[in-house]
Amino acid sequence: MPVYHLNLRPVFPPAHLADAENGLLAVGGDLSRERLLRAYAEGIFPWYSPGDPILWWSPDPRAVLIVDEFHLSRRNFRYLKKANFIMHRDRAFAEVVSGCAKTPRRHEKGTWITPEMAAAYLDLHRAGLAHSFETWQDGKLVGGLYGVSLGRCFFGESMFSLVDHASKAALVDLVAFARRSNFHFIDNQFLTPHLEQFGVREISRREYLGRLEKALRKPTLKRSWQEI
Repeated sequence: MPVYHLNLRPVFPPAHLADAENGLLAVGGDLSRERLLRAYAEGIFPWYSPGDPILWWSPDPRAVLIVDEFHLSRRNFRYLKKANFIMHRDRAFAEVVSGCAKTPRRHEKGTWITPEMAAAYLDLHRAGLAHSFETWQDGKLVGGLYGVSLGRCFFGESMFSLVDHASKAALVDLVAFARRSNFHFIDNQFLTPHLEQFGVREISRREYLGRLEKALRKPTLKRSWQEI
């Protein structure tokens, strides 16, 4: 399958034309607000390493968490119940993105969250379209996650923990919020064993795009989520 080269116009080839093996669809373009929002609305997301051109992906299958399928083990439930975590939303978005970029991960070297990526998502946050779920302990930010929301779906981008289970707490808060707000699903892009334990599963790109189309028919909660 060919990899499409994008120009200055914020348009994409159809997602089903992505490489069948790895989901790579296009290269180039920019991280403008208009282009990012169009990408997410069409089942596409950016992911690339520092120094590389911007790469755009639409994998098949796609990892999603259907909100009602979320599962938390009894062990994790007991731990989180005892932990002295305080949960907030949208109070420290830039710090959450920075934490995701700087916190080392197993089996990964470096980060894909470049300064340009961080700036682009901060712009979406200021527009009320990107949000953070934050775990605090003793007055300090110790974990969290962030992503983009359109319609009634949440596109998770990254998470981090500085103490045990802090990112799990943020995920639990996200799922609770998604249930209250009648979200259809949470997009996780690629399936990992860590995510699978919570009920994240793979669906075909075709099913994903169908679910996305339905979720986008609902109004976007385009504002800060601090008090929702």
